[in-house]
Formats: sequence, C-alpha cells, structure tokens
Amino acid sequence: MNSASGVRSRIGGKAKADAPEGFWDQPVLMNLVSDLIFVVAGVALAWSAAMALQHLPVMPLRQVVVASPVDQVSRSQIEYVARTALTGNLDGARSAFEKLPWVRHADVRRIWPDSLELALEEHVAVARWQRSGSEVHLVNTYGELFSATPGADAGLPGFAGPEGSAGQVLARYQEFQQALAPLGRHPVQVVLTPREAWQLKLDNGIVVELGRDQNKHPLADRLARFVTHYPAVRQKLGTLAGVADMRYPNGFALRPGRKS
Repeated sequence: MNSASGVRSRIGGKAKADAPEGFWDQPVLMNLVSDLIFVVAGVALAWSAAMALQHLPVMPLRQVVVASPVDQVSRSQIEYVARTALTGNLDGARSAFEKLPWVRHADVRRIWPDSLELALEEHVAVARWQRSGSEVHLVNTYGELFSATPGADAGLPGFAGPEGSAGQVLARYQEFQQALAPLGRHPVQVVLTPREAWQLKLDNGIVVELGRDQNKHPLADRLARFVTHYPAVRQKLGTLAGVADMRYPNGFALRPGRKS
C-alpha cells in the first residue's frame, strides 16, 4: 500500500512540474508587456499634445511662408488675411485663405514657434459663365464655377447652360475645339439650352446649330459634316454665312445671321 502510494505521489509531482506556466507566472514577460504599454501610451500622448497645440484657439504669428507659386492672389491679399483673420486654429486659417478670390484650396501648416507655411491651389480659368447679374463667374479646369473680379474674363470663351452643367459644357467645348481644328476655327461661345440642344459661335462669327445629341445622329457626326463641307459651300456662295443649321440628318442649311 505504501509502495503504491509513493508511486502515485511521484507521478503526480512530475505532472505538476510539466504543466505550462501562465502569463501571471512569468515576471519577465509581464515586465516586457508593461514597458510596451507605457511606450505606446507615451507616443499617443505626445501625438495628442501636438495636435492640441496645432489647434489652439490662439495662433500668434510673426510670418507666413508661401510655399507655392501664385499668379492671381496678391501679396497684399495674403497679408490682409494674415493680419485680420488668423486668430483661430489651423482649420480657421485654411477657411480664411480659401475665401480669397481665385483660391481653390489652401493647405496650412504650423512652423513652430511663430510661423505658418501656406500652399495655395489657384483656379485656372478656361471660360466665363454667362448668367444674369453683374457678378463675374468663371469656369475652371475642373468644370467648377468660381467668382472673380470684373475684367478677369477678358479673352475667355463664353459658356452658358442650366444650373450644374458647367462641367458638361466644358467637356463638349474641348471636343468641339478639337473637331474644328482642321478649319482653323475655334468656338468663342458654347450654349446648352434647357432642352439640351447645343449651339456654337465660332471666332469668325458663324453660329452653328447642332441640336440635341442623338444615338442615330451624334453631335460629333454633325460637326464633322460641317468641317468637311462648309469650305466648299462657302466658296460657291462667295460670302460668309451667319448661321449653319446642322440639325438635318444628311445635310445642313445656311442662312444669314440673326439681326440684333
């Protein structure tokens, strides 16, 4: 009996010795994990502190460094915003600069202790948007409308169309410009009517009525017909037509220009 009991005791002791240790029984691992937690917490705290400092409600500045070339925004405009509007955080500074005419996007970065780095993306105007009222609206290369000072639209083609169609008109203008290149002509006005009909005015004064885009008779085909046949027709007529009506399936009609 005693012998058997001794055997059981040794077996039980060996099983206990071979059992895997738990996390709480490994002080080295515990210390490693705790150190890692402290490091992560320290980095997070430092990052939070930096973000908080960047967005303090008061931003004393001694200089603004313009990190991008600007063509339309003047130094005096930037200085005015810096003197009068930069009393808030970075978001407020960005918003203040984006209210300037010709500024599409502003990126601001704090340079410690008392400077601000400013990068401005300006609108690049490609056309003027014709609408009632005295305020001048231009179309940028993204098909977006923006306000500009009077006189800024000099020499730009004119676009017109329903609200929200500036991007569509810009895309068509680029197509029409390429199609008219063999004639040595370019559009100075592109109009999209509320009924989605297209009208062009060329640099020589001719108005081209293209009508609505249709699957059977695409706009591209109508304009190509005009480019191909108009020079010969004009030579026969011996005069410059006022209006070329391209809304016919297989031809076009020429008529004198409309009286003003």
